[in-house]
Amino acid sequence: MIKIGVLISGGGTNLQAIIDACRLGDLPAEVSVVISNKVDAYGLERAKKAGIDQVYTNDDEQILATLQGYDVDIVVLAGYLKLIAKDLVQAFEGRMLNIHPSLIPAFSGKGYYGLKVHQAAINRGVKVTGATVHLVDENFDEGKILIQEVVAVLPTDTAETLQARVLAVEHSILVTAIAEVIGGLGG
Repeated sequence: MIKIGVLISGGGTNLQAIIDACRLGDLPAEVSVVISNKVDAYGLERAKKAGIDQVYTNDDEQILATLQGYDVDIVVLAGYLKLIAKDLVQAFEGRMLNIHPSLIPAFSGKGYYGLKVHQAAINRGVKVTGATVHLVDENFDEGKILIQEVVAVLPTDTAETLQARVLAVEHSILVTAIAEVIGGLGG
């Protein structure tokens, strides 16, 4: 069974999508551990409710040791708001994915997360935005793009309404991208 480690900083809706996909058999995998750099991240509660071990830490060496200790095959950044250390990227090269709420390279990089991304899209007047799953490298949102899906920006959108539609796309493409990486591992 493929083991997934998930890094979070917030509510964990993408984490929940992964947990659900594993339980439904859409992913031939299990979430082994959830790590958060925020002690009050609701995603830790989601993990607890699902019977998944949770770890709170800001220390990159401890994150790497934890992932290795759980014998994790794939790492997913699901709303993780911290730059990943070089050693961690190298340890999971080609097996570490991130979900971002825009069509990278638009509205991506340092400082672009959460509602800020959607407000920036609205402020710029773009007609489409979307979500991107990419491999993680040592820079914010610059790894190889695996999947993107477009979401229309409506004239009546607020950052919150746009975020809700993009989030639904995130859940879908994240599971698809994880399945593709698992397939590449022979899982």
